[in-house]
Amino acid sequence: MGGTFGPILLIGGLFLLITINVPVAYALGISALVTGLYVGIPLEAVLLKVSDGVDNFALLAIPFFVLAGALMAEGGIAVRLVNFANIFVGFIRGGLAMVNILASMFFGGISGSSVADTSSIGSILIPMMKRQGYDDAFSVNVTITSSTQGIIIPPSHNAIIYAYAAGGSVSIAQLFMAGVVPGIMIGVALMILCFILAVRRGYPKGEMVPLREAVKISAESVLGLLTVVIIVGGVIGGIFTATESAAIAVVYAFLVTMLAYRELKVRDLPRMMDGVVKTVAMVMLLIGFASAFAYMMTLMQIPAHVTSFFLTLSDDRIVILLLINLMLLVLGMFMDMAPLILICTPILLPVVKALGVDPVHFGIIIMLNLGIGLVTPPVGTTLFVGCAIGKVRVDEVARHLWPFWLTMFIVLMLVTYVEPVSMALPRLIGF
Repeated sequence: MGGTFGPILLIGGLFLLITINVPVAYALGISALVTGLYVGIPLEAVLLKVSDGVDNFALLAIPFFVLAGALMAEGGIAVRLVNFANIFVGFIRGGLAMVNILASMFFGGISGSSVADTSSIGSILIPMMKRQGYDDAFSVNVTITSSTQGIIIPPSHNAIIYAYAAGGSVSIAQLFMAGVVPGIMIGVALMILCFILAVRRGYPKGEMVPLREAVKISAESVLGLLTVVIIVGGVIGGIFTATESAAIAVVYAFLVTMLAYRELKVRDLPRMMDGVVKTVAMVMLLIGFASAFAYMMTLMQIPAHVTSFFLTLSDDRIVILLLINLMLLVLGMFMDMAPLILICTPILLPVVKALGVDPVHFGIIIMLNLGIGLVTPPVGTTLFVGCAIGKVRVDEVARHLWPFWLTMFIVLMLVTYVEPVSMALPRLIGF
């Protein structure tokens, strides 16, 4: 349908609009509408796909998870997790950098957002690291790269977006479990890198936390850490769905922050809710327009053509997966994560299925790829947030980013080519 020009109009129009700084959501919607009119699809049919795109019960988990993350981010959990992480790694050479990474691992399991992680953990630790003699660029790079753990470690709203983009054929619970080991691997790999750099550069080490203080800090942190146990444990145990777990997380987070920690005041709720509503509105608008865009791609058989193209390049699984990784890394440099998941999943999933790659495994691959893109210039959202918090120029941070980027790329290759890294845990549990 639409001959040769239809796909060119759809894909080319999208990138042209993005190039002239049209927001991605609107670029998806406009290119879908214009292409639909060109090929003779009624306007109502395209708009129905927009409304159908957000008319999905599973997507209710996204606003709930965003709200739960906001409650915990502003309710004192970040400070407590930093103190908790300090117990385990603060005494090592370069320990404050490792505290940053470990705290991001804990907090990522609550917020599911690298930007929220960087904003919360970074606002505490970047100034602290700079005061203790760590380089400005190093402090920011540790913060932004470790925050990508939150994209993969459950509960991740990006996993829900991927499951939706995959047509509902992928289990969210499986995706949650598949992200645990790769997320921890990112943290461990970054800790090793930080230790090596700390020894070379003579960064300081902290002191061992006394036992009595460690017990007190752990007790204060346990309520926040229980959020992850409740959400993930409930989903895995079949007690409730991912959507129901997100709603429960909101109630639990509200009770903990308002009654236990008491650092979030009632007067702060309107401002916090304003940010949450803006985030959710942006995501849902994006999903709706992406649904119409995917509908047009399907009508013009673009996924089938892309599959044929990749298979004509090579029938070697290793080569094709490498090409897909490189393509996603490049795209991630110029576009945000959520729209790329929605655009690329319907196109690339048939390709990897033809190679025998498990859709759950591919979900972790695509999220890890695009997570790296969030910290890569020129359009790395998390990179910009980290630089703003650290009061450091983007070009200065980018010049010193390559060891962190290379470390994450090595983890990406391991996850890509050693399937048990992501799939062993889901299969062990029985998914």
